[in-house]
Amino acid sequence: MVRSRERVGVVVRRPVEGNVEVHYSQIYVESDPDGVFPELAEALGGQRNGLCGAATPGLLWLITGLHTGSVVFTVEVHDQAPPLDDGWEEIVEVSFRPASTSTALVEWGGGGSWDLGLDEIDHRVRYCATRMDEGKQHDTRFPEEAELDRYLLQFWPAPPGPDRVLKQTSEVAAYWHDYAQEQPPPPTPAERAEAARLARLAEAEAERRQRFAYELWQWGGKLPSPALSAVGGNVRGLLRFDPALVHALDAAGSATQRQVAVLAARRACEAAGLTALDPVAAALTDLAEGRPLPPPFDDPDRACRALEADPRFPDRTVDEAVPPERPPFEPPARDGVDAPVPQPSPVVHLVGPAAMVAHPDYPSPTGATVYALTTVGRPVRPPHMSQPHMAVPALFGAAGSDPLRAALDSVFAAVVTYGEDYPALLREIRSACQELPRT
Repeated sequence: MVRSRERVGVVVRRPVEGNVEVHYSQIYVESDPDGVFPELAEALGGQRNGLCGAATPGLLWLITGLHTGSVVFTVEVHDQAPPLDDGWEEIVEVSFRPASTSTALVEWGGGGSWDLGLDEIDHRVRYCATRMDEGKQHDTRFPEEAELDRYLLQFWPAPPGPDRVLKQTSEVAAYWHDYAQEQPPPPTPAERAEAARLARLAEAEAERRQRFAYELWQWGGKLPSPALSAVGGNVRGLLRFDPALVHALDAAGSATQRQVAVLAARRACEAAGLTALDPVAAALTDLAEGRPLPPPFDDPDRACRALEADPRFPDRTVDEAVPPERPPFEPPARDGVDAPVPQPSPVVHLVGPAAMVAHPDYPSPTGATVYALTTVGRPVRPPHMSQPHMAVPALFGAAGSDPLRAALDSVFAAVVTYGEDYPALLREIRSACQELPRT
């Protein structure tokens, strides 16, 4: 209930008058909804009084004698300093400036709340109490029990000034005054801003180190070159099988990359039994001689339909190629900074037999439809995939305009085509990288 009264030109407003609940001998005046709530030691730090903590801007931390239950509490808002009432046993004063246009008396834990209607100006605050020792000794007051300690909180406009202990009678107040005087002053606004700046720098550095370590782990212990980092395609798929080969292909030079691409496309088609088909044989010849793929390979979907229509199109399946296990990512020490740990993208597994469906997480080198069913997460049963459908992307990959991407895409398609026998293919590709001239 808000009550107002006038006396000889003085306006008094009472936004709180009656019983309020306290817990842990605490109740608060809050005005900054976005502020960080301090510890009690910081709220009282640098003060002489320990009953009304005003060291944190926009907050008053009020101490009561009673631990838990209701106390009689009055808040008065004056337009000038009210006369001092010596009938109170404890009297302290602090300065306070609301941090927003909304200031409220708030019970512990976000319980009851009373809007105080304070202007966003400097105020002087007087906190008065009586029978604090009795409240402390009683500890918990139940609704049917008699009133114990009582409190008065008064506000009026006034310039900032040091806090004061105007009267102290109880042992409870003496204890809290001593406690407050033992606490160091809280950081100044400039010190808080500098600490926040340093914390942001530390967090940014921790995130940078985290990203660096994760990228190093992703790329097998060696950072990618700019060309490798930007190549796209199926590079990350091949990284799971042989990071060292990915870096070797990057360093091999365009001529070697082209030859590896053609070799991988040929081995994929051989493994799938496609080389007996005339269009595939012609495509491999044109690749080897540096010419564009012939029809029907000028259109990926049309090529697959044409191959499937051939009565000699092989009906072969192969088990999924499972990459070797490697140690999980170990984030670097973060020195207390809470930097997020990067998470690998979900691994897409192929399941079959192949079907003519597309999956956005398993792109073909040309953007054509991928002829495989896929799932995120390892399937319950060992998958079987159509080798011919897995081999066709190796042709399109080898024909790509970027030699590095052509090599990576065709080798990855060949790995998928070989299935569980992929280690033999990778040994041959590694050998080719070493033996072919680098230009």
